[in-house]
Amino acid sequence: MEIVERKENAVLDRVELSFQWNHAREATPSLSQMVDAAAKAEPGADKKLVFVKKVNTRFGMSRTSGLVLVYGSAESASIEPKYVVERHKSLSETKTKEKKAEDPIPEGESTEVEEEGEA
Repeated sequence: MEIVERKENAVLDRVELSFQWNHAREATPSLSQMVDAAAKAEPGADKKLVFVKKVNTRFGMSRTSGLVLVYGSAESASIEPKYVVERHKSLSETKTKEKKAEDPIPEGESTEVEEEGEA
């Protein structure tokens, strides 16, 4: 991800990043990839306060451009429309579900195999 323009908006407590992403021989970047890249590009950014807007990929080109809004606090991010917040909230929910699926079974909990052996 290449940041083309960075504009600080002190009134709304946010940073507005215009970006271009060249993805030759790769798929168009997903929303989660764009959020992760924008959070890395802006020091001290919280991924929960990063919102991707106005994404455009031209047909036949491997370049995506768009606008990312990085808010300074949850209170200032409350001006975002609910549908945008829900779209980005689903990203964090799927990541936590993936982490829970990868976690091993905690000690002390029985597994189905142990229960069948006792019966």
